[in-house]
Amino acid sequence: MLEIIVIAVVVIIAVVLALAARKPDIFRVERSIDIKAAPDKFSSLIDDFHQWAGWSPWEKLDPAMTRAYSGATSGKGAIYEWQGNSKVGQGRMEILEILPNAKIVIKLDFLKPFEAHNTAEFTLETRGDSTFVTWAMYGPASLPVKVMHLFFNMDKMVGKDFETGLANMKALTEK
Repeated sequence: MLEIIVIAVVVIIAVVLALAARKPDIFRVERSIDIKAAPDKFSSLIDDFHQWAGWSPWEKLDPAMTRAYSGATSGKGAIYEWQGNSKVGQGRMEILEILPNAKIVIKLDFLKPFEAHNTAEFTLETRGDSTFVTWAMYGPASLPVKVMHLFFNMDKMVGKDFETGLANMKALTEK
């Protein structure tokens, strides 16, 4: 009987690993929104980490979260570090690139509850009197991440937060 249980466990693990290995080597989560404002009216909400508290969906999940800012005050070289409860974890962001009123690229390092190194990117596309804003996060998908993706839909989980953040940004900008 024990032999059958061991064989079944080995087969289940093999199937899970085989399915995970077939997943893409990178992942991408992306959401967009139309904001009735020129990009220069709200791009500071993104390139100044001090302003994220007003719109980021994660800022309100832990009122006791600690924050540290370093590097440039805003724009390229600005750094934001946080440490909080299990809902927000611990991590660091650094703005790597800014194309004024067009694109902001952020290096995003999660340290807890699990380590991950990704890129967050905001693109701003002027469309008449509106700006089409896209918030994306992408990065490598190691085998453990691929296994996790078998059981959790990263696009749905993180995508909901992106939608909330973009809606918050829209509400702040269109007041």
